[in-house]
Amino acid sequence: MAGHSQFKNIMHRKGAQDAKRAKLFAKLAREITVAGKTGMPDPKQNPRLRNAIINARHENMPNDKINKALQKANSNEDSTQYDEIRYEGVASNGVFFIIETLTDNKNRTASEIRTILNKNGGMLGETGSASFNFDKIGSIKYNSKNISKDKFFDFSIDKNALDVVEENTYIISTCLPENFGKFRDELEIEFGDPEKSELIWQAKNPLQLNPDIEKKILSLIELLEENDDVQSVYSNVNLNASMKE
Repeated sequence: MAGHSQFKNIMHRKGAQDAKRAKLFAKLAREITVAGKTGMPDPKQNPRLRNAIINARHENMPNDKINKALQKANSNEDSTQYDEIRYEGVASNGVFFIIETLTDNKNRTASEIRTILNKNGGMLGETGSASFNFDKIGSIKYNSKNISKDKFFDFSIDKNALDVVEENTYIISTCLPENFGKFRDELEIEFGDPEKSELIWQAKNPLQLNPDIEKKILSLIELLEENDDVQSVYSNVNLNASMKE
């Protein structure tokens, strides 16, 4: 019975992981489709589309799913219009959230995000109520095992990087958002395709909270990320690496 119970637990975890991965792929596909519809169909001429494909590959999204999303962007079969809307959330202990969405129904998305926040110790704020705690920057990530870290650091600084940091097995160079496309292209020419390339919201003064509160914040972030319309969630909490996994 113990073995059977363990097998059921393993299958349950695998099922949950598969469902989470399917949801992630759906969001990546949506970004590819929207990026393709709002710019040139060629990734080389469309920085946003190029980023979307890089990030999809970083998450091991199958090529057939990437190609299907590209075809959807270039066809007239799908007439769905998505709006890019940023929501800002506030919680106790000085916690703030930036929630980026792609939605075909603004009222539904706002209602669902408000409900998630209200039920978990937060609230939906006005525009600007959270974003003043963040800087929007470009972030380009490479596997530090595949490149010379010294060369990468020197090259990034020469190209006016804001910062170069190491995070586990990665080395990340950041830049001003207006320089993002050019900066990423220069890094690609010198070091090849990055592992990930994106515009992010970086907290100006990350908070360190006690573990119990941190768990609640992480749970809230996960609930927000589970929403189909939510593409990215940023907070000003310095979550421990062990809790992110």
